[in-house]
Amino acid sequence: MSRVVVLTGGVGGAKLALGLTALLGGERVTAIINTGDDFSHLGLAISPDIDTLLYTLSGKSDVVKGWGRADESWNFMASLRSLGGEDWFQLGDGDLALHVLRTAALARGESLSAITASFARAWGVTAAMLPMTDDPVATMIDTDEGLLPFQTYFVARRCEPRVREIRFDGAAAARPAAGVLEAIVDPSVSAIVIAPSNPWLSVDPVLAVPGLREALRAAPAPVIAVSPVRNGQSFKGPTSKIMSELGLSVDSATIAAHYGDLLDGLVVDTDDDLVVAGLAIGRTDIAMPTLDRKRALAAEVLAMATRLRG
Repeated sequence: MSRVVVLTGGVGGAKLALGLTALLGGERVTAIINTGDDFSHLGLAISPDIDTLLYTLSGKSDVVKGWGRADESWNFMASLRSLGGEDWFQLGDGDLALHVLRTAALARGESLSAITASFARAWGVTAAMLPMTDDPVATMIDTDEGLLPFQTYFVARRCEPRVREIRFDGAAAARPAAGVLEAIVDPSVSAIVIAPSNPWLSVDPVLAVPGLREALRAAPAPVIAVSPVRNGQSFKGPTSKIMSELGLSVDSATIAAHYGDLLDGLVVDTDDDLVVAGLAIGRTDIAMPTLDRKRALAAEVLAMATRLRG
């Protein structure tokens, strides 16, 4: 049976990955996950996009709050705050287990890939979860307040500084994690999906790892992206703000141009009149508020892939 590969980061990517696993079964889905957001905090190794996907696919995510674990408690943060510790990055009591175990395993010399696979197995996640690399890559935001690490910009400063440029420190020296390139060029893969994650913050770090763009261009399967914007706005997060600050139009034409020749197809919202020469365009409701809508969007993407394969 054919497999599907999805490039993902953040909540939007996790939602589509859940739709794909609900539609196909997790054993047929491989997720290549952004690790440019990873950082060390309070001595702990934190991988936000990996953990977001892990919580989502294991049914442990907080769908009301939109991030973190469901039924989380905050005793650690309360104690930390009482001692004058840094409290700008929220670490729930349940969430801490992943960070503590990850930090200890990394200190023993285990790879991020192996650690992630172990967590996935423990929680019954059957999709293959592949970090984009086991090497350190750090997303850095050049802003009107200076150069900020991603989490400082995103969490501590709540995306308020004006973005001038985004770079990925360490990416040039990074190597794709084991299985990443193999998954992309696998002839049994029927579709490669770029999730509606923030292209600049969540997908570009993946594409910055040497060999990833080349593998996508050489892939036998069609590469299809889902637009993260509709009606001039992004669904969540700072995508539209960043696009505007970089002098870009907040529309699907900009998304198509950003990914350029990597794409065979782009799925946009129902009312989007985008036309791009040589690019297949699919139109559907791209919002994913429910599991049924996640599954329906995944089905539309895979239907486009089937049409493109002829």
